Amino acid sequence: MTISLGMPQVPSGRGGTGSAVRPGDVGPMLADRYGRVATDLRLSVTDKCNLRCTYCMPAEGLDWLRNDQVLRDEEVVRLVRIAVEHLGIRELRLTGGEPLIRPGLVDIVAAVRLNHPQLPISLTTNGLGLDRKAGQLRDAGLTRINVSMDSLHPDTFAQLTRRPLLDRVLRGIEEADRVGLRPIKINAVLIRGVNDLEATALLDWSLRHGFELRFIEQMPLDADRAWSRDQMITAAQIRSLLEQEFMLSPDPRQRDGAPADRWEVRRRSEPGAVLGTLGIIASVTEPFCADCRRTRVTAEGSVRSCLFSHEETDLRNLLRSGASDTEIADRWREAMWSKPEGHGMDSARAGDAGFVQPERTMSAICG
Repeated sequence: MTISLGMPQVPSGRGGTGSAVRPGDVGPMLADRYGRVATDLRLSVTDKCNLRCTYCMPAEGLDWLRNDQVLRDEEVVRLVRIAVEHLGIRELRLTGGEPLIRPGLVDIVAAVRLNHPQLPISLTTNGLGLDRKAGQLRDAGLTRINVSMDSLHPDTFAQLTRRPLLDRVLRGIEEADRVGLRPIKINAVLIRGVNDLEATALLDWSLRHGFELRFIEQMPLDADRAWSRDQMITAAQIRSLLEQEFMLSPDPRQRDGAPADRWEVRRRSEPGAVLGTLGIIASVTEPFCADCRRTRVTAEGSVRSCLFSHEETDLRNLLRSGASDTEIADRWREAMWSKPEGHGMDSARAGDAGFVQPERTMSAICG
């Protein structure tokens, strides 16, 4: 039996852990027991962040990793090479924390680009410092960026991030656009009673500037453990808010494993013209686990098969103990083979009985 994901077919292990199929039987790929193949690497270069977003971390911040615990520049570059050459990774996203904080970020991008001239390399950032580094990153070989920005109002932005720095984020986005780091995607989380009424304004602003807005359902990855299903703004509610002013129709392009459900956007006053596209990532209420193609590596070099995983597999000690590329690749395959079928948040409409929040927060697990 095979499960087709629009890529090479992989024997399904739906018989459970007792199945005769093992990681090495499916070739040089990051496959799991459910027939999924990871081709998208999300790699964190730091756990530190210079904002304190209320849905991510407490006001005082977190206990950051020591410098010697974080992967060195050359270790990051080597892991990317192993992922591409041994494991079939076809896309790289550098994340954090806030990756622009990483001193060697530009050098990492340049080294990865030298090794892999055709590899798409993107960056998820809060935009602080992007006005100074956008050109350097483009010259080093960065393909495009995602910028997290939840409000266009300075006071609301400061309330959400605990930092009055919206103007600097906007300058960073403007500079990234100027130097050609396109397409630019804007990530926004709506919080009930705080910025939920800004949904149409954020979409209008993004369309006017030629950016793709991506609303992300608030996920239970906050350090304060304050998340609740009743308080989150769901994908259905986001669409309802937007449809007061806009018309949304499914994007005819295939989703192809992407986390965002894409929509073509028209203004109700001009129903004939497609103004651009919108993405909605509904990890909680409309999960896409069955077609997940991501593998994640934390800033200290641990593989997480799922964003919500409770298990990690250490690669850093292998890197530092003289292990070969083949040995590291084999360990990585083993880690992904045990990827769960789903995160469990959709198993109970109330109480979330099938889901246990991970100990680590979003900033520490390379979101």
